[in-house]
Amino acid sequence: MIGNLKERVAIVTGAGQGIGEGIAKVFAAAGAKIVVATRTKENGQQTVDEITASGGDAILIQTDVEKQEQIDAMVVQTVAHYGRLDIAIHNAAVFPMHSVESLPADVLDSTLSINLKAAFWLAQAAIPHFRKQGGGRLIYTSSVTGPTVAMPLTAHYAASKAGMNGFIKTAAIELARENITVNGVEPGYILTKAMSLLADGEALQEMASMIPKGKLGKPEDIANTMLFLASDEAAYITGQTIVVDGGSTLPESPVLMQQFYHSSGNRTT
Repeated sequence: MIGNLKERVAIVTGAGQGIGEGIAKVFAAAGAKIVVATRTKENGQQTVDEITASGGDAILIQTDVEKQEQIDAMVVQTVAHYGRLDIAIHNAAVFPMHSVESLPADVLDSTLSINLKAAFWLAQAAIPHFRKQGGGRLIYTSSVTGPTVAMPLTAHYAASKAGMNGFIKTAAIELARENITVNGVEPGYILTKAMSLLADGEALQEMASMIPKGKLGKPEDIANTMLFLASDEAAYITGQTIVVDGGSTLPESPVLMQQFYHSSGNRTT
């Protein structure tokens, strides 16, 4: 059965909302014991409560991934509570919007720490535990922004995600002989509470019309891809990122794409 994670222990950073919440719930439904690692206690506890109410096993470890010592402590607490660690997922990220010219130094530092440095710190904390038990999975939420496409006002975010993809490839080579795989997922436009607060219904509909699938993705679309990467069936996959974007990065011209779907009668709403 693909995605059977019974008795495995998974850390999910940024699991209090959005994509991280979706990952935590999908992995819990597959049998994993979940550590919800999030900076905001209220959001994280809600995720834990919903998982346990559905019969899953989850705990909250309040963690600010911008601080390496808190990541280290979170991994120690995880192993102390569950006795092992099998899967470490770095999903937490920030997305402040600034032009290159006006980008404050503290925003650049914070973005790189949360989005990219924490990827290193979580790996460094998890690897010794993976090694003791003969293997493990490191999985990262990257993005199409940076590795594949660009967007104004997001150079710092794009740089962090492009850097993450480079990290994934190199770490995968270093750890391959120890049965530790390192992979990532590159989401496109995913409908989360945060996105719905940034754009009204009309704007979201316009965004969806630019995507070949004709709709925004769901957190579960990312979670299900990660579930495969965490499974035994993906044991021979490492150093890869999978784009999950409904085809949004495929068209050379979104305008021509819309004209095609409209004229051919295949437009999806």
